[in-house]
Amino acid sequence: MIPPKANGEFVAAMENVLATYEEPYNPACPVVAMDEQPFQLTREVRRPNPEARGKAKRVDYEYERAGVASIFVFTEPLVGWRQVSVRDRRTKVDWALEVANLLGTRYAKAHKVILVCDNLNTHTPGSFYEAFPPEEARELVKRIDFRYTPKHGSWLNVAENELVCMTSQCLKSERIGSVKELARNTAAWATQRNSGQKGVRWHLNIGKGRVNLRTLYPIIQKSMALIVLFLFFCTILDIGNKCQQKRWFYKVFGTML
Repeated sequence: MIPPKANGEFVAAMENVLATYEEPYNPACPVVAMDEQPFQLTREVRRPNPEARGKAKRVDYEYERAGVASIFVFTEPLVGWRQVSVRDRRTKVDWALEVANLLGTRYAKAHKVILVCDNLNTHTPGSFYEAFPPEEARELVKRIDFRYTPKHGSWLNVAENELVCMTSQCLKSERIGSVKELARNTAAWATQRNSGQKGVRWHLNIGKGRVNLRTLYPIIQKSMALIVLFLFFCTILDIGNKCQQKRWFYKVFGTML
């Protein structure tokens, strides 16, 4: 995703997410990131030749498509925990059921959960009203503090890092032909990762973002005018070689810029 340049809405949402990652751990209000991705199920057409002494496993290039599943990943980066679930579809109801299950199990005692997620049309409070009665939906929504990543800024979602790791470590080694098999493999991967409490080292913060990603920030016209005026007077003072005036001018305008 290529973020837009000089976009106030983008940097406002970005700094909101980065500020969320800097918050200290609070079990009563944990920070949880979630993401999802489709997965193409494929079956073997011909039985692979098993690995033998001196011979590697041989798999035929031909395969059969077996539908598409949806993988949901939830992660709590400050404690090194993640959960992976698999569903047949990716709808508002599916997403609401996954989040509600998390609120009723691991975070049943949490007063509120800060949920970092992308700007998909399924990731909204309205999804709960399509899956639950209004009273129950309202109670679930009250316990969630949504922190959306900006459009074209899904790379700010920590859960996307988990999806990348899971795909490379768990899903590329062999073909998976059913939802049950996919759920079994991803659950085993999450269990192994959780046993080692593999966390996320998130280095980007607001201060670094304002420097390294400065092209994403709008240019304030007043500051530009001051810069032009500064350069103009610098040229005049250099021509006149008035050292005393130069020192005063640099001091005054240096505090304004």
